[in-house]
Formats: sequence, C-alpha cells, structure tokens
Amino acid sequence: MRDTARMRISARADYAVRAALELVSSGDEAPLKAEAIAAAQDIPHKFLEGILNDMRRGGLVMSRRGGNGGYRLARAADSITIADVIRAVDGPLVSVRGVRPPELSYTGPAESLLPLWIALRANVRQILELVTLADVASAGLPEGVSALAADPEAWTNP
Repeated sequence: MRDTARMRISARADYAVRAALELVSSGDEAPLKAEAIAAAQDIPHKFLEGILNDMRRGGLVMSRRGGNGGYRLARAADSITIADVIRAVDGPLVSVRGVRPPELSYTGPAESLLPLWIALRANVRQILELVTLADVASAGLPEGVSALAADPEAWTNP
C-alpha cells in the first residue's frame, strides 16, 4: 500500500539549515566561502549557491565579495528559527498540492480535512518556530522538542 500522506523536508531545506549551522559554528570569524560550507556539509556547490542567495534575499545571511569575502549570518543565531530558514528557501512550511491550507475548501465527507491540515500546520509551526539555529548548534533543543524525539515511537516507521 502506498503512503499518500507524508511530511517531507526538501533537500533544499535540509541543505539550507545545515549551511546556516556551519555559519553558526564559524562564529564571528571571517566569512565562510560557499565552497567551504559545501565541502564541510557535503552539499553540491552550485546548488548551495542558489540556496545561499535565497537566504540572503530572505535576510538570513549577508555576503561579501572578494578575497576576504564569503557568507555570515545576518542576525544572531538565537534569533533565527528553523522555520525562518525553511521559509526562505522553500516557502510555506505546510501546503497541500502547493496551496496554503487557508486557501483550500472541501465539501461533503472531505469537509473536515481543512481543520486537519490547519492543525498539522499549527503543530509544525510550534516546533519549527520554537527551535533556533543556536539551539541546534548547541545541541540544546527545547524540552518539548527533546521529549517528542525521546519517544521510541517517533523513531519507528508505522
């Protein structure tokens, strides 16, 4: 039986979060070059360049050209959430067929799907808007998130 409902984190979002965490680890040292981030996180360099540009346009990273150039975070790591990073590169956290849940409508027996999708979005937001880059970089996830991850059922495939 094919699983038709699943939450996916795109490669783009995964790479963006990993790149941002590399920038956190560099601290206030010299900016990191895209090549160094790509090598450290095993991310295709050309793909990473596009991701970093989206993050720059989203106000999450700054870039400087030249020999001493590279990328650094535009704000403190404790003020950038994982949701911020994902939205910068992928758009809305939860969509159904590419549409935001509030823009959907259903009829008949499917009518109660809308509140289900809204609830899913609310739960995803509760986690991704709570966790910052600093939390992940320091391995200090918020207690509620750690508790969810500590549940053995969270690690199994239903």
